[in-house]
Amino acid sequence: MKLYLTIGIALAALCGVVTFAQARPPTVTNSPGYDARLKESRSQLGSSPTITAPANAPAAIPKRSKKKRTN
Repeated sequence: MKLYLTIGIALAALCGVVTFAQARPPTVTNSPGYDARLKESRSQLGSSPTITAPANAPAAIPKRSKKKRTN
């Protein structure tokens, strides 16, 4: 019983430490200048008329089935 209690406390402490250790690189933070440039470039792309052809659907390949043997 004492062993299970010790293991439980150790796991709880480990989980607590792991939640504090979530580091993020500086590229994840919001950048107002980058966001403005991105918004501007997307608005320019949205106003340009581009027509894309639909992709051809692949032909359906029939499934093979086993032939039944007669006795």
